[in-house]
Amino acid sequence: MQNQQYDCQKQKHVHEITGSTEVFRECKECHNHRFCAVSGEAIQIPGTSDHYHEVKFRTDFSDEHYHEFCGKTSGAIDVGYGKHVHFAKGCTTKEDGHKHEFQVASLINSPTDCKHK
Repeated sequence: MQNQQYDCQKQKHVHEITGSTEVFRECKECHNHRFCAVSGEAIQIPGTSDHYHEVKFRTDFSDEHYHEFCGKTSGAIDVGYGKHVHFAKGCTTKEDGHKHEFQVASLINSPTDCKHK
């Protein structure tokens, strides 16, 4: 087994993302799905000091199927104390003859790193 060193200083931050899809009502059994993921690392928006994150997740298995999503977040939304969140809105893949819309805000970056201004 090779000895690998990881440079944590070069790694960019990520966000936890958790939420639920809208309820699908056009079938015999109304249902929605939950999802939980960790975003990709921060990606710089060219020409700005802002960034976004790629997001990919698979929903829970409900009504005998699941859905997937692959997209990206908005830029950073400042929430004070040097922290920020991101917004994402989209539609899942079509499965079992339908898809679900969702909108979600990420959890704050570095939640246990307390910075007071």
